[in-house]
Amino acid sequence: MGIFGRLSILGAALTILLHGPASAAPSKADVEAQFESWVQNDLWPEARKNGISEKTFRAAFAGIELNWDLPDLAPPGFPPPKERKQSQAEFSSPGSYFTEARLQKLAITGRAMASQHASTLRRIEKTYGVPGPIVLAVWGRETGFGAAKIPNSAIEVLATKAFMSTRKEMFRTELVAALHILDGGDVAPASFKGSWAGALGQPQFMPTSYLKYAVDFDGDGHRNIWTSVPDSLASIANYLSKKGWQRDRDWGFEVSIPANVSCAQEGPDLAKPLSHWASLGINRVTGKAFPAGEMKAPSMMLVPAGRDGPEFIVTPNFYVIKEYNNSDLYALYIGNLADRIAHGSAAFQGRWGDVGHMLRSDVATMQKALERQGYDVGGSDGLPGYKTRRSIGQWQEKNGLRPTCFPEASMIGKLK
Repeated sequence: MGIFGRLSILGAALTILLHGPASAAPSKADVEAQFESWVQNDLWPEARKNGISEKTFRAAFAGIELNWDLPDLAPPGFPPPKERKQSQAEFSSPGSYFTEARLQKLAITGRAMASQHASTLRRIEKTYGVPGPIVLAVWGRETGFGAAKIPNSAIEVLATKAFMSTRKEMFRTELVAALHILDGGDVAPASFKGSWAGALGQPQFMPTSYLKYAVDFDGDGHRNIWTSVPDSLASIANYLSKKGWQRDRDWGFEVSIPANVSCAQEGPDLAKPLSHWASLGINRVTGKAFPAGEMKAPSMMLVPAGRDGPEFIVTPNFYVIKEYNNSDLYALYIGNLADRIAHGSAAFQGRWGDVGHMLRSDVATMQKALERQGYDVGGSDGLPGYKTRRSIGQWQEKNGLRPTCFPEASMIGKLK
């Protein structure tokens, strides 16, 4: 029975919930009744105001129920979800993010996909300026080149989270955007699939990103990121292009930074011409020269594990990749995978060090101590982003220590 048909049956349950004894704990059926009412009396008026047709709305919610298996839910009337003790989690080396066997497998498949879709990728690069290997790397990382199973009804996920998640307003915006997608006719409700977080199709776009960046590249009149490879790949490239991808520039290079060059020069706000970094004795680990066309262009130092891991000089394109997923390690993963697909390059040459048995709370304590001393660490969340790494290096230099630009157990007692 559809959601509209169930409303009258569940009306009594909702009345009992709203007007019954205050001591009665709500049940899942009670919450389902509230959800049914919310869809009809709250969401539908907003959707109609936003131009969604009743036909589309009814089709979208036919058979839709709350998905109680999703994470981060806060059902009305239930005890609030327990706060996750993220700050107490063990802090691990960034190297754990780069599973070599997985990267090798993705690179092999990526090279096969590069051959299979060569003509499409050439057209994409000509149109958007984004190299094929970068597009393939994103595709591979997000959904295994389209092989990943995406079984969830996007409407069910988004509606559940818009009604009772810890981020209801954000998901409500995405739900309305999803209804616009259905109203536009690019995809039928039965094929409108997404992840448990509501990300759609092979590129894993949130609905608002789909409306901005999805393109019809195969010319069939539909922006189909579920089953059309040309549309999926071109949509990824269009996203990166619109975010500022610089045509004919690389993403970055693994380098060796001499010991006498401070690692506390990291960050997109400290860009210098590549020639400047080269003049300090920074060289590519491969022994190859930097491309001549890059030497006058702005580039940045990146030391994701400080001195205890691979070191890089990156271009603004690195930070464009971060727009897809705001993580240095994600962007490095995409860059490395793209290099493997294009050139057969292997793992990073620098070794990822072991940070020891540190907790995120230890790192957060360090960050708070640095903030008290006037350093900009970018927030005390227990995660060492570039501002934290840079601040640690600056603090170490100021206190006569060898700058490592990364949290160390030996610093816990000194930074209070």
